[in-house]
Amino acid sequence: MLTVSPLCDGTLDKFIELFADYYNELGCDENVPHLVEEYILPDLLTGLLSIDMLKHDETFAGFVIYQTDDINNDWNFKEGWGNIREIYVTPSLRRRGLGKFLLYTAEMKLKEKGTEKSYCLPDERAEEFFTACGYTKTDGYNSELDCFVYEKLSLNNCDCKK
Repeated sequence: MLTVSPLCDGTLDKFIELFADYYNELGCDENVPHLVEEYILPDLLTGLLSIDMLKHDETFAGFVIYQTDDINNDWNFKEGWGNIREIYVTPSLRRRGLGKFLLYTAEMKLKEKGTEKSYCLPDERAEEFFTACGYTKTDGYNSELDCFVYEKLSLNNCDCKK
């Protein structure tokens, strides 16, 4: 059974573990507990971003970090758009639709908050995933993250393709 629920005190340690795995996979050498404590949690607690945890049966299998871009947020890139900041599924559980389920859940929550469009700044290894989920590569480029901007112009439904 799949469940998605907001990050809470009881799942924080598992989030930090999954986030460390995610950063390791990306080749980042950041101090993950410091990053979470100093940057991610304060933005979560002030409502600037949301974090949902994915559970597959009894195992935490991934997370998604998302927000509606706002002028008050340092990560504001496209005012009023939904931003899928980070999405991760444990490698052993990939290619089973879990990432798409997690992404769709985040998109539904963004839509419930009044957001009609979303974007992401994916690593090149995730471009195929976002394209399969209805995101389109644009000419926009983020030099800081060294990636193209992908947009989804309607959050009316999840048009993820298998």
